[in-house]
Formats: sequence, C-alpha cells, structure tokens
Amino acid sequence: MNQLSDIFQQCHTIAVVGLSGKRFRPSYGVAEYMQRAGYRIIPVNPQESEVLGERSYPDLESIPDAVDIVDIFRRSEYVPEIVDAAIRKGAKVIWMQEGVIHDDAAHRAMAAGLTVVMDRCILKDHRRLVAK
Repeated sequence: MNQLSDIFQQCHTIAVVGLSGKRFRPSYGVAEYMQRAGYRIIPVNPQESEVLGERSYPDLESIPDAVDIVDIFRRSEYVPEIVDAAIRKGAKVIWMQEGVIHDDAAHRAMAAGLTVVMDRCILKDHRRLVAK
C-alpha cells in the first residue's frame, strides 16, 4: 500500500498553517485545490479572519474540531512549535510543504505516532496519486 494514497483516502480535514488569503500565494492555491477535491480546509493564520470561506484560527489549539492533517506553509524554524501543537491536538499527519524541512521535529512527531511527510507538495502528490 502506498502511504500517501492511504493519507488521501483516510484523512479529510486539513489544517493549513500559514494559509494566506492572498490568491497569488502558494498556500492559497494549494488549499483551494484541496478544498475543491473534497477536503475540509481549516486556515491557521492569526493575520486572517477567513480564507476560502472558512473561519481562520490563530493557532492549532484554537480549532474546536478534530484535524487529520497539519499542512505546514511556514519556514522550517517554526516547525517544532507547530509539531508540538499538532501532537497535542491529536493530528494524524504532519505534512511539510516543499522546502520545509526539520528532522528533529519530524522524529518527535513520528515518536508520538504521527505520519510525517516532509519537503513535498500535497497538491502535486494528490494530483499524481488520486486525481489521475
């Protein structure tokens, strides 16, 4: 079984950390694509009140609902605190977008039972594996 395919089949709610309301930002395009593909997108950005028709939250802890995937669009130096919050939140998957790499945080997430995808684009992988 392909681990990425399993993620796309079993996970339906994606908290996008660093999601911008600016249409030209990669985070917006990726989240918009995943939303159109049927996933619930929860924006996490203290600078936004709403993105893609969904209420934005200042941090993961503020989200009242369960989260399957934490998709990170922040610089690598911010990953450890996001991973710690995702572990506390009970997320299943940490997804670090292309260029986002933090080995120590990835190991900590895996030790807590989370699946980790690092330095990959969720849109590209979804398009390649699911939306053929």
